[in-house]
Amino acid sequence: MFGPTELIVILLIVLLFFGATKVPQLARSLGQGMREFREGAKSAEAEETLREESA
Repeated sequence: MFGPTELIVILLIVLLFFGATKVPQLARSLGQGMREFREGAKSAEAEETLREESA
């Protein structure tokens, strides 16, 4: 995986590329996307379980 030095370099590049004002918005959007993905996965799993139980 990545070490601390690599992560710092990546964060600095992201900060330079997007600017300090956009980084929190990007992180918020990423978090919302991850939450929606998890909810969709749970929904699909529950739907599959219901189909298996009714079969």
